Amino acid sequence: MTTTIYFSSNKLGDITNQQLQFMLDRFNLGKFISSDRTAYGVMQQTMFVSSTKGDFVLKGNPLFDAQFIEEKYFVDQLHQHTKLNVPSPYLIDKSDDIFGWRYSLMPRLPGSHINASDIQAQLTTMTDKERIAELMAQTLVELHSWKVKQYGEFDPKSYRVRPFEGSYRIWLYNTIRYWIHDATKYSSITSQDMDWVEHILQSSQHVFDSLHSPNFVMGDFKPENFLINKQNNEWKISGVFDFTTSYFGDGVADLPKMTAIYWMNGEKNVAQHFLSRYMILSEQQSFKERFKVHMLHHCVLLWGCAKATNTVTWEKDLSFAQWAERFTDSLI
Repeated sequence: MTTTIYFSSNKLGDITNQQLQFMLDRFNLGKFISSDRTAYGVMQQTMFVSSTKGDFVLKGNPLFDAQFIEEKYFVDQLHQHTKLNVPSPYLIDKSDDIFGWRYSLMPRLPGSHINASDIQAQLTTMTDKERIAELMAQTLVELHSWKVKQYGEFDPKSYRVRPFEGSYRIWLYNTIRYWIHDATKYSSITSQDMDWVEHILQSSQHVFDSLHSPNFVMGDFKPENFLINKQNNEWKISGVFDFTTSYFGDGVADLPKMTAIYWMNGEKNVAQHFLSRYMILSEQQSFKERFKVHMLHHCVLLWGCAKATNTVTWEKDLSFAQWAERFTDSLI
């Protein structure tokens, strides 16, 4: 289930202070002080809760049955396999008697989101922006240092990696083709667009067929899912979280989302710095071919979502290939 894409969620709804105290009592976490909705919880599943024993994040009303089991597995393993600050211990209440749905509870990590106003006010120089890009690259390299033996998804029933059907390359290519065909429901995808997509896929097929070192892939590395702060005049990434869409594949797949965000914000130079730093730190082989396919995957999702929701921000007369080629070809 981890690679399934969710465009909406089950929201928390109304929650009383008494319910939150019942939750704290269940885990012996002190007396309730206050609560607040998270400003950057896009899926609206989260809430900050403070008690006499600390600050926590409540995540409830799961998207799918095993969401919190999967997230706990990834948090526990990343806590063990990396040096990153993840929300551990990750607690789960499998009962729904308090809120009417199951939930997880984790420590609130320090820092702010990179797109928060207080952080943006401090990122005034190119040196600062490039330093943050370097820290993100380092963070991804650390995440991807967790190696496994099998490409696939975590199976919460067996607690093992369930391999992708056929191969990782077949799964990835079929996923891209599925979403480009889905985009035809909301936009004009021409035969020339399809030919361009197939050319990229076929040109890189030998590269993906030769991959043999699966690693952890976060699946959703973006500003809302990590925190930064400044200590002794030095920027640090102080926390990484939200592993709902994590799996085991090619770590390069985690780069396109932040790269595209930089590009669309007019910060192409920072995007290139981010990519070059990752390449240096990770010493990846055939990086260009792999990045191009993963960026194509991200572009297909961006295009389809924007067209479906009428939120296109680019020139509307561009074909898919003309628009996507900016990302796949001009940044590496």
